Amino acid sequence: MLLLVEADRIAGQPRATPEMLAEALAGRSPVDSGWWGELDAPRTDVAVDSAGNLVGVISYATRPSDAAGMVLWLHAQENIDVVAAMIRHVLDTLGPRTVYAFEMASALTLGMEGLPVGHRPVTARVLVEAGFTGRDLWRYMRASTPLTELPRAGNYTVSPCDEPLGKRLEVRDGEELVAEAIIGRPQAGIGVLWWITVAPAARRRGLGLAVLGSSADLLTGLGAEQVILYVDDDAPPGDPDRDRTAANRMYDQAGFVQVDRLHSYSRPA
Repeated sequence: MLLLVEADRIAGQPRATPEMLAEALAGRSPVDSGWWGELDAPRTDVAVDSAGNLVGVISYATRPSDAAGMVLWLHAQENIDVVAAMIRHVLDTLGPRTVYAFEMASALTLGMEGLPVGHRPVTARVLVEAGFTGRDLWRYMRASTPLTELPRAGNYTVSPCDEPLGKRLEVRDGEELVAEAIIGRPQAGIGVLWWITVAPAARRRGLGLAVLGSSADLLTGLGAEQVILYVDDDAPPGDPDRDRTAANRMYDQAGFVQVDRLHSYSRPA
């Protein structure tokens, strides 16, 4: 199974380990753990060829709260016949119900919610042909450390963070919190910048870029050779609370490169 997972690994993602695979098979993940806790125990089925070689694996579950089915993860080296057969198998097994696919981050990835459609075009195509509708959710980006050209925040504090596991960087003006960043504990030299927020009154002063520079320093000090991040820029037009235009501009300016777009999928009953 690990060879199948490795074949789909993209830039900024660590190699999957036996421990990561065991967590995924058990239906646990260090990210989105609450969502995984809402599911029944997952079922993982494999596909083999005529010679008995493992050619595909798919994991899926049901969610008791709404009886929905969930395709959790799927790897088949983008072989269209194998992918199509596994999707048909899961839909037949789950029966007539709403089914979601690639909604949550599995333990096999470093926080990646969604299917990287540029690197997994066959899987994306099969899902659409099977009646799923895709939703473009995330911009997945990476950069190598150190990020030496960025400004740094002048005064900030760092404290442990449990959810997600890592550290919280805070910038305050007196007692007022004006900026915050959450970083994850690096794995295999890869650190995640989970998010940066800047209070509305403190924006357009370069504070976000400075917090980004300080966050990258923290990750570098923890052993990160790469930093990855996810931008949820799927907000409806005109929604100021979800507008990520400035964030995208900031990450582009800082030298982050888009690796892929992440889509999730749904299929009505």
